[in-house]
Amino acid sequence: MIVSGARNIRHSMLIENESQIRLIAFISVFAVMAIWEFIAPYRHQRFTKLQRWPHQFMLIIIDSVVLKLVFPIAAVGIALWAASEGVGLLNQTPLDPWLTIPLSIVLLDLAIYGQHLVAHRWSWFWRIHRTHHIDTDFDLTTGFRFHPIEMVISMLYKMLIIILLGAPAFGVMLFEIILSGSSLFNHSNIVLPKRIEPIIRGLLVTPEMHRIHHSTLPDEHNSNYGFFFSCWDRLFRSYSSQASNNDQTMPIGLEMMREPEDKRIDRILMIPFRRD
Repeated sequence: MIVSGARNIRHSMLIENESQIRLIAFISVFAVMAIWEFIAPYRHQRFTKLQRWPHQFMLIIIDSVVLKLVFPIAAVGIALWAASEGVGLLNQTPLDPWLTIPLSIVLLDLAIYGQHLVAHRWSWFWRIHRTHHIDTDFDLTTGFRFHPIEMVISMLYKMLIIILLGAPAFGVMLFEIILSGSSLFNHSNIVLPKRIEPIIRGLLVTPEMHRIHHSTLPDEHNSNYGFFFSCWDRLFRSYSSQASNNDQTMPIGLEMMREPEDKRIDRILMIPFRRD
């Protein structure tokens, strides 16, 4: 009973502090990448930060409010529930927690790769996901440019995977931090040193690798779906090693909505409902 009570206290503390921990991690990564972009931007941007960033930030605020309203408990809360009920694969196996935590991170990353692939292959999902790809510039704010509908779908999917896996709450919290941090990193308008980038790319998705995914060319934006680990694209043959054009000057985005007024938040929110 004492052990159970201590566990419940830890779980309560995790739920209470999870949002703050994630926010601190997000702000920290954002600050580092923003400074890096300011000091050494890789690509010349078509539009100014004043034209894009206020609307990108409005979008992430809307996303956050929608998720709070739709989901009383988030991914970590679902993981705690699954653990308390003994639901899910990892909750049925006698593995040490220090094995289940990294294993859950790897499997959750694979699941997100699968979701991203489906978002490009299913036409109805692509209409929603193209909100992310219509951005005609590529910088760290592109990393959180997702439509609220996609955010809700993604959270539902993630919760289902967490329940099926029985992913531990701490592993889920770490994964959420990794997912948001890596999205900022691999969308950043930076370039890594040529000697180091291939080494990092051997394990993780780099900006150079993910920039190809935002090319206007269909063969390129239908490749490199990974967010954190780079191995999934190689394993499932969706990997592009380099862009066909110079990635410092290649067009970014889609052929539609390339004008200044298309950067406005009202235009962004209407993207899934456009007929083109």
